[in-house]
Amino acid sequence: MAGSDAARPLLDRFRAALHDAVPLTALWAHGSLALGDYRPYRSDLDLIAVVREDPGADPAARRRLHALHTKLHREVPLAAGLHCSYMAADRLAEPGLDHVTWAHAELYRRPVSPVTRRELHTGALVLHGPGPGGLLPPLPDEELTAYIRRDLGEFWLRATAKRRLWLRDIWVDLGTLTVARAGVTLREGRLITKGEALDVLAASGAPARLVADIRDRRYAEHPARTAPHWRLRRAALARAYVRARIPVTLAEAGPAA
Repeated sequence: MAGSDAARPLLDRFRAALHDAVPLTALWAHGSLALGDYRPYRSDLDLIAVVREDPGADPAARRRLHALHTKLHREVPLAAGLHCSYMAADRLAEPGLDHVTWAHAELYRRPVSPVTRRELHTGALVLHGPGPGGLLPPLPDEELTAYIRRDLGEFWLRATAKRRLWLRDIWVDLGTLTVARAGVTLREGRLITKGEALDVLAASGAPARLVADIRDRRYAEHPARTAPHWRLRRAALARAYVRARIPVTLAEAGPAA
């Protein structure tokens, strides 16, 4: 079963339940599912719901959303990776605002990043209502590149100083793949999938065993277990690669606008 087909029953159930919880205008998928790179239980289901009113201003709406997500999380194993931000229709044009978001089994507020906004315009999967083109203002290139530069320099480069983080699969995967994807966007102005980023990593001098490890855990039918000694070595390799590659990536992209 294709990844998108595996997610369809959950998405259909979620969409139907949303109509009873909030005044839903549109529902979009972005990220791996929209780009054809979704892998059940390995990829997140990244969604944006456009609603008529901000649920953060309505305690009853927040309770309904929390109950909806908690029930799905409890009853549908695939829902553990379902993340959804709730954007009020009258706040779509303000990129710095926080929006009610369900992610990592909790409801909180966070912004919808410029990368997500660009993904929505270049390849959203429309699950309900109008597409992003008719509702979401386009994102200027300079805002996207400025965000990516800050993310690399102020978050990921600093994260390489925290050794224990890199013992976890998620930091190894996300750190190395983010650097590869960011480099392509800064140089060429396009977004690529995580699968494509693995090829970029291989071509940019990332350790072959590190690339193979990430590829195996994302795409292999039966990923190999990570031995303790390899986890330690892998953490060092990933940290060193990300720390060395970020300055190169920023330099290759040219001076900031």
